[in-house]
Amino acid sequence: MNTLSRIIGVDYGSKRIGLSISDPLGVIARPIDALTNDDEFFNALKAIVVREKIKLFVVGMPFNLKGQVAFKAEEVRIFIDQLKREIGLDVVSWDERFTTSIAQQTLREMGTKKSERQKKDGRIDSMAAAILLQNYLDSVKYSRSC
Repeated sequence: MNTLSRIIGVDYGSKRIGLSISDPLGVIARPIDALTNDDEFFNALKAIVVREKIKLFVVGMPFNLKGQVAFKAEEVRIFIDQLKREIGLDVVSWDERFTTSIAQQTLREMGTKKSERQKKDGRIDSMAAAILLQNYLDSVKYSRSC
């Protein structure tokens, strides 16, 4: 991976799409935004791609507890196809099991008030995207060190 490129993590949702971004070295992920899943989504995403020099997307793929593709997976596959057409970058799908639960727990541990955690402002979505992306980055890092 080019050391000056970044990766975006995507937690797809019907209403909001949580986003996270890696550092330029691909070591650490952090939440950045949750965008409304509407007609303006891809325009807003294109601006982020250009500004942040994005080279890859990691999109959360929903699996059930048995590791089988969950019912929402077809909707995510359609989104991935559209993402490839609209943006033109590579996309990796990644297991997103438990990322939302971990995001909620992380916000609790950070001392975020319950009323703040329950807001539908996308905070949980972007935190879930960061957890998803960090899992991917850690996997890539460990596979390179073997």
